[in-house]
Amino acid sequence: MSTSLNPQKRFSWLTDKNQSKQPLAVALDIGTTKVCAIAGMVDEFGRLEVVSYGTVKSEGVARGVVSNIDKTVKAIREAVEMAERTAGCKFKVVHVGIAGQHIKSHHHMGYLTRADHNAEITQDDVERLIKDMYRIALPPGDKILHVIPQEYTVDDEKDVVDPIGMSGHKLEANFHIITGQDTASKNIIRCIEKAGLDIADITLEPIASSCAVLNDQEKEAGVVLVDIGGGTTDITIFKDNIIRHTAVIPFGGNIITEDIKEGCTVLADQAEKLKVRFGVALSDMIKDNRRITIPVLKGRESKSISEKNLARIIQARVEEIFDYVIWEVKRSGYENKLIAGVVLTGGGALLKHIEALVELHTGMPARIGEPVEHLAHGYTKELASPIYATAIGLLKYTIDNLPEKIYVEYEGVTEVKQEAENTAKFAKNSLETEEGDDELYEKEEQRVSVESRVFGFFKKIGVFTKDFFEPTPDHEL
Repeated sequence: MSTSLNPQKRFSWLTDKNQSKQPLAVALDIGTTKVCAIAGMVDEFGRLEVVSYGTVKSEGVARGVVSNIDKTVKAIREAVEMAERTAGCKFKVVHVGIAGQHIKSHHHMGYLTRADHNAEITQDDVERLIKDMYRIALPPGDKILHVIPQEYTVDDEKDVVDPIGMSGHKLEANFHIITGQDTASKNIIRCIEKAGLDIADITLEPIASSCAVLNDQEKEAGVVLVDIGGGTTDITIFKDNIIRHTAVIPFGGNIITEDIKEGCTVLADQAEKLKVRFGVALSDMIKDNRRITIPVLKGRESKSISEKNLARIIQARVEEIFDYVIWEVKRSGYENKLIAGVVLTGGGALLKHIEALVELHTGMPARIGEPVEHLAHGYTKELASPIYATAIGLLKYTIDNLPEKIYVEYEGVTEVKQEAENTAKFAKNSLETEEGDDELYEKEEQRVSVESRVFGFFKKIGVFTKDFFEPTPDHEL
């Protein structure tokens, strides 16, 4: 259960050519490396259909926390505009995720004494018990993001999953409470508002990612989801379909890039390219120890790096990250109880052979989690990447957990489509100079078509010739 910032605002409207309106949910993933706006709806089969999405580079976020308001606002506007152009409508309300080192989790017991012990326990009783958790004392500057019930106790009956319908005098519950810094939430809200949008709700990103990549069997058996992002690594532990533990590790893909930069004495962008193109998480998987040639500063000779040494640098940092994961699993009390093992997602999960390293290092089975668990057929290949797990999870969480019948109305034909139609009409009218000139217009179209084909043919010859006479060295950045 999450705190609701604006309970009257949940969805935007998508208007098609027939003026029939459909509810369109919009989610925003503000990450360390990218800002992604994504819009979608549920189809007739209950599957998640992504209508549009836009992704831009993030420059105002450090380790999951907004560090520069203006740069973050600019990135949000660009990502939203990209998604709006594809969707053909203007977005008004977004559901946003939150992460960062400031996220903490606690366990707390609560109880409720009922006046009539013969009456059945109702949903109102459970809601009162949950609301009481928002009154617990917190360190200065912290706020509660989520209150997640674990097990209930009715009088002497323990480990009750659903107490509704039972009778009893005393209702108790164990809660998993997730908190974060109030300033971090306010900075996110400020960025959303400066970008000209309303915010519906804030959800912890690890919870959102789990909605996209985990199935019910894994949540029942026990699983730890490890989302390796650019600035942080988020951990969520499930058992018996309940979130048991959450944590955020202040290391991610960027720290691996920094290690490569220092260890190989290269520039930051070169270190990132080395990680993405040649990075391997398990050095023992490299059989042929090839050399990677890297261009350095102007006037200096190129340098070469051993592929195995690069893998050793990456492996050392990945093992350190999973040392923290193992420590969090032990701290949760669910060590040796996670039958489904580890599911890896986020950009860091794209490292080659990372699942093999995780299995060796943790002793648990591991797999790569792609966010296609609930997507409708026909999604693009790009969306199947673990990079989009948080964004798709936020969209899924929006539709599943927020009221479906409360929408924000978007009136009239969309501005984006109207502008496109006006441009097309103007172009056509400029060619049709007089009445009866249809034949001239058709000839002009044919001439342009022939010219474009001829130009395309010679352009292809030019590219082929350039590639033929200018071969690049093997294995070079």
